[in-house]
Amino acid sequence: MIDGLFQQLSTVASDKQPTPPTITAAATITPTTFITVLTGNTAVATINPPVSGAHMLCVVPGTTTGFTTGGNISGGTTTVAGRAYLLCYNPLADWAFTTGGHYFLVSSTTS
Repeated sequence: MIDGLFQQLSTVASDKQPTPPTITAAATITPTTFITVLTGNTAVATINPPVSGAHMLCVVPGTTTGFTTGGNISGGTTTVAGRAYLLCYNPLADWAFTTGGHYFLVSSTTS
């Protein structure tokens, strides 16, 4: 993990940070900034964490896709194009996962 990139994940952005990238939806994605836009309609099962500590990501699908529970995401859902989905990363093991390193789907916009 390159924790030197932690500022790119900050929810407080400035013009010095990179613009949100658009990446192709796949079973595994690797975001590099707080906001990531997805294209394509493959459901995401695993997110490679861009840093090793606890953090939050915002994923905005450009088309209908989804999050599944087959990888490191707890709580699957079908997504809606153009809506924001917030995910929190827990690097520690807990009641639901015997190993650390998983994302909780926190919320999504509904309108």
